[in-house]
Amino acid sequence: MAVETELKLSLPAAALPRLRRHRLLAGVKPQRQHLENTYYDTADLALTQARVAVRHRRTAWGWLLTVKSTEPSAGGLAQRNEWEAPSQPGAFDFSHVDRKALRKTLEKLTPRLLAVFSTDFLRTTWVLTPSPGTRIEVALDRGCVRCGEREDAICELELELIESPVDGVAKPLFDLALALQEDLPLQPAVASKAERGFRLFMQQVPTPVRAGKTPITEKLSPEQAFSRIAMDCIEQLQRNEAGARAGDDPEFVHQARIAIRRLRSALNLWAPVLPADFLARYRADWKVLAQRLGDARNRDVFVTETLPPLCEGFPTHPVLQRLARQADRQREKTQREVRAAFECPGFHRLVLGFTAAVHELPVTPLPASLPDFANRRMRRFAREVERRAAATRSDPQAHHALRIAFKRLRYALEFLAPLYPAKALRRYLNAATELQELLGAMNDIAVAEAIMAEQPRLGSDALIRGWFGGRSELLLTQLPHALKIFLAARPPWQEKGGKQRK
Repeated sequence: MAVETELKLSLPAAALPRLRRHRLLAGVKPQRQHLENTYYDTADLALTQARVAVRHRRTAWGWLLTVKSTEPSAGGLAQRNEWEAPSQPGAFDFSHVDRKALRKTLEKLTPRLLAVFSTDFLRTTWVLTPSPGTRIEVALDRGCVRCGEREDAICELELELIESPVDGVAKPLFDLALALQEDLPLQPAVASKAERGFRLFMQQVPTPVRAGKTPITEKLSPEQAFSRIAMDCIEQLQRNEAGARAGDDPEFVHQARIAIRRLRSALNLWAPVLPADFLARYRADWKVLAQRLGDARNRDVFVTETLPPLCEGFPTHPVLQRLARQADRQREKTQREVRAAFECPGFHRLVLGFTAAVHELPVTPLPASLPDFANRRMRRFAREVERRAAATRSDPQAHHALRIAFKRLRYALEFLAPLYPAKALRRYLNAATELQELLGAMNDIAVAEAIMAEQPRLGSDALIRGWFGGRSELLLTQLPHALKIFLAARPPWQEKGGKQRK
């Protein structure tokens, strides 16, 4: 078994001449080969569900049977197990797979394997030696993924670490990618050729991607847990930014914004174990992008959720109609700005640079385990919510600070969920639901008032101000009850298997 470590980058076809002339490739003779691949699975996609890919590859030297794990990638980096052996078309001999359970699964499924899709591309490779003992294959692939009459173009660069003095270290790949990115419009790619092929096979259209199950376990160190969460956030961001660029579905922007919000929350949660310079740089960089997406999301909510009930209640009110038209124009403007932000080279440099920085973070042994670290941080976040809740009784303007503190607590708890008893966690989250929804509704009103303030001649209309003012007062009367329920709930970090963790 080999472990494949590669960095996948996409680039526009118009940039190919610049790539071939690039100074880092100068003097290196390229090799070219035509590669044809057929990917297999069962009719019910059992291999895909098991995160395994099986293919036959035709090369100039013969046929190869390849088995790959298909772990998700983030920031373009993928580290996958790979088994490869000579073969013939239609022959499936998995004796070279040295993972016994996987080999048995493949042999059991062999009678059901079907050709699902194919890839056909020209590969141009350069082998670089950036330092003694380190060799990197730079592979440019041009061609297509094909399933029946459906096709998806391939134009991508793969940087594969084929020799390194230190196993498992991806730094040389990132150093090369960042150097190439200075001169070329390279974008970290998240979808493999296999994923794109199965998408064609299933005729899937891109849909917004929500955060999945948190990828941490109790055995990880705090630093390892942060790295996994950070890459999970980057993957969610990448899988939504393409949809945000391609269409007008506001949910893509919303989920991309959530990914950045989760990432910023992770930086805050793990701040005690992260280098100061790393925190200072990336807190600032992600904040700028978060603000741009936040403005777009706020205007989406105002146009699609906040205004419609008012327009339905007063359909002939002329000021309200003008406000709605103006708000819709501003919404379209922010959508264009979001697309421009995602297409900007600075965004792709941020994703690649952050991914590289996360993989290079030092791991220093701490006396505390991840559960102990998590409990200390959760207690601190809970105390901050209690302090902000007390402040709202004397300062009505403190609601925003309470909402931010509560969001930090919620995201931290979602990240650390595997560390706590499921029932205790569920009870606590249920107790938080009313407060979360209430604070969200209050924020929507505050955002609406800020948007209306941009149009003083329209936003000062008595009917409109009266509507939002009345709604705000109603929500305020519900806040004490929601806070009481939440603050009375027993935190899950006080329990572990029925015992209190001190």
